[in-house]
Amino acid sequence: MNNQKSPSPFDDIRRTVLDEIRRTLNQVSCEEVEALAREVTEARRVFVAGAGRSGLVMRSFAMRLAQLGLPVHVVGETTTPAIGSGDLLLIGSGSGVTERLVHYAGKAAEAGARVALATADSASPVARMADIVVVIPAPTPKSTKVSGDRELQSRQPMGTLFEQSLGVVLDAGVLLIMARLDETEGDMFDRHANLE
Repeated sequence: MNNQKSPSPFDDIRRTVLDEIRRTLNQVSCEEVEALAREVTEARRVFVAGAGRSGLVMRSFAMRLAQLGLPVHVVGETTTPAIGSGDLLLIGSGSGVTERLVHYAGKAAEAGARVALATADSASPVARMADIVVVIPAPTPKSTKVSGDRELQSRQPMGTLFEQSLGVVLDAGVLLIMARLDETEGDMFDRHANLE
């Protein structure tokens, strides 16, 4: 009798996903992420924006910034104030071409705010307006190319690899910001929502 188990499809998928995230994150510039962390801590207020699943990742990052005690707003919410000088607009967009996000970047720049972008395409319209760009080289539904002709591939559908990598990059940024602000997890938990 053969007791050897056949390989699980999930095991292959798990290895693929982890390998893709590792490969992508190894290509993200430490200097770009550290520059973003500096911008966030030095801004008067931080505004975050994104569309679709990338937008959900940006909202998650906004939650962590609030737990760090930073003044943060999600663009489009009813309580979001006017942006202005000294503020930072951080956009998460794989393609950097989403019309609404291009509009936000232009309006923020006109108002004197700084613009930061986490993207797969460093030549996109939003990237051209941004003061800080963090390149996350992963395919998106609107483009599999990044910074020219290099083709990006993933076994995962659509923009999944970009969205996963965006989340990890921003969560790593939270650790950098915690160190810059001398904040602990306990400090953050004290600010955690308690209307639950």
